[in-house]
Amino acid sequence: QVQLVESGGGLVQPGESLRLSCAASGSLLSIYDMAWYRQAPGKQRDLVAISPSAGSTSYADSVKGRSFISRDNAKNTVFLRMDSLKPEDTAVYYCQAQKATWPYTDYWGQGTQVTVSS
Repeated sequence: QVQLVESGGGLVQPGESLRLSCAASGSLLSIYDMAWYRQAPGKQRDLVAISPSAGSTSYADSVKGRSFISRDNAKNTVFLRMDSLKPEDTAVYYCQAQKATWPYTDYWGQGTQVTVSS
């Protein structure tokens, strides 16, 4: 069982940056693929960035080049830094942990709201 708690969201102005954190407990993140998703009002939940337990990170086209996912396995925490924020980045951001081996169980945090507005 993994518990995930996101933090770092808030109200920011267009062009600003923020860093989201996802703290995990209950298991070691090193054996999980970690990802950030986001869901805007009335829209589906979309993948933003993924950090596999082994392999390279990848990003959605909408955030590529201005976002960076990182993980500190020693602290059991995953981060998402986003630069040059746009109003269309406004959403609830969710952290997901998916076990990299069978049965590939996944866990979700409760989400953190990010609002980009002037």
